[in-house]
This record gives sequence, structure tokens and C-alpha cells, in this order.
Amino acid sequence: MPSKNLVIRAFRILAVAEAISWAALLAGMYFKWIAGTTEVGVQVAGPIHGALFVGYGAAALALWRLQRWPFMVAFFAGISAVFPFATILFERWAGKRGYLGGVPAKASPDVMKESARV
Repeated sequence: MPSKNLVIRAFRILAVAEAISWAALLAGMYFKWIAGTTEVGVQVAGPIHGALFVGYGAAALALWRLQRWPFMVAFFAGISAVFPFATILFERWAGKRGYLGGVPAKASPDVMKESARV
């Protein structure tokens, strides 16, 4: 089984990469559908974005299990991949609250005990 730190690092990288691939795909869609000039952007960015989307989802599922995320945290991790650039927002939110292995900002004593047990 991969270490937690490796999965957390992969999740963080995939969150940013997935958002960047969204931007590339949106630019490709502009040139294909609005400008009507070329389909190359969609042909290149589409499969890359698809692979990063699946990788992000797999990393989120792995962290749900490894970090024992509540269902709603895992749900929002998954839904964030559907909206452009939301994976970065989710990654920052989850990091600040300790869901990515750190100590939560302004943690309550109960949360501190839970993170110490894991």
C-alpha cells in the first residue's frame, strides 16, 4: 500500500494539474467552437484532462480511505473536479482543515485528538 504522504502529494499535484488542464481544454473549445479555426486544442487537451480527472478522482478516493475523511469531504473532493478550477479551491480548503495530513487551523481539542490517533 502506498504511503499516506505519497498519496497526499499526488493529490495536491493532481488538483493543480487538473485545473490547468481545464484551462487548456476551455481554450481548445474556444478555438474549436467560437473562433472556428482548429480542433487541435481539444484533441490534445481533452485526453490529458480526462487522464488527470481520473487520477484526481482515484487520489481522492484513496485519501477518503487513508485519511478517514467524512463522506461529505470526499463528496466535495469529487464534485470539485466537475467545475473548472475548483480542485485548487478544494485542495486549499482541505489542507487548511487538516484533511491532507496536517494539523487543522484553529482545531478544536476533539479534532486534535482524532488527528493524533491517525
